[in-house]
Amino acid sequence: MYVAVKGGERAIDAAHAWLAEERRGDLAIAELSIAQIREQLALAVNRVMAEGSLYDPDLAALAIKQARGDLIEAVFLIRAYRTTLPRFTASTPVDTASMTVDRRVSATFKDLPGGQILGPTFDYTHRLLDFALMAEGEAPAAPRSPAIGEAVPHVTELLDQDGLIEAEPFSDLTPRDLTREPLELPADRALRLQALARADEGFTLALAYSTQRGYGRTHAFVGELRIGRVAVEVELPELGFAVEIGEIELTECESVNQFKGSKIEPPQFTRGYGLVLGQSERKSISMSLVDRALRWKELGEDNIGAPAQDEEFVLSHCDNIQATGFLEHIKLPHYVDFQAELELVRRLRAEAIAAQKPEDAA
Repeated sequence: MYVAVKGGERAIDAAHAWLAEERRGDLAIAELSIAQIREQLALAVNRVMAEGSLYDPDLAALAIKQARGDLIEAVFLIRAYRTTLPRFTASTPVDTASMTVDRRVSATFKDLPGGQILGPTFDYTHRLLDFALMAEGEAPAAPRSPAIGEAVPHVTELLDQDGLIEAEPFSDLTPRDLTREPLELPADRALRLQALARADEGFTLALAYSTQRGYGRTHAFVGELRIGRVAVEVELPELGFAVEIGEIELTECESVNQFKGSKIEPPQFTRGYGLVLGQSERKSISMSLVDRALRWKELGEDNIGAPAQDEEFVLSHCDNIQATGFLEHIKLPHYVDFQAELELVRRLRAEAIAAQKPEDAA
């Protein structure tokens, strides 16, 4: 047994060395730097920060490099590192209405205060390979809209003026922290939004798509999608007021959904909400659709049994780190378990064969 253990250790060390060699690749090609990943693979960096629930582009870029581009592995690295960090305080809620926007579009109003700002987007590009990128030349500077950098009001405020959209209830209760407390069901909306904010983008996208195809009874419009930077502030008791300590980039989506009304509420539009670290449009839109589908009970709607309406199904399976851990553990040694099942199948086969012999003889 001791020899087997030592042999296993040598094999693991060799596997680590081989992994490092594969990560580096051809030594004749310049090594990819953290700055290059941060600046040129920004959307991958943003996804790792969002699902890792840690806003640090440099660390996310490092995780991507270490994980050889496997974003879920990179998220795992960030989550693990996050647990080692001290928590000094909690910031005040960020004010997305004061966001300095780089992109802001609405599918519900063509003309809106502050205007539509297309910003950097794939929406209007041809999905054709750009072989000019292989020449590695410098891209020309993009013209900037004069509206970029200005704070603009939320589009839903236009609907709110006429009472056409539900009012957001105010609560002064401190929401539970999913990163420090285990998930408990049923979960309130604040906890659900926390889980969705760091949920796997692909899983959230699939659920959102299912609601659009009828599995969730929602017909959503993007009231507003905005990307920009917001100030992060903390309150210092010795000063008696909040102090700005930096800014972060966020993507926010408010979806607008029909609502037939209830005994106490007239027909109006309802909201779905998505807020994600960094630039992550697909994730924020998906999050807002799933958020709305999960609100069926509080809005007095029928549950048609759609996956996106099932809180336990959504919240228990949306975390890619939990899913990865449970999935990949089955490739680890299960010799004893398998031997037990192997013996059971052999015994059952023997009994079945023995039971068939009298019939064969007849």
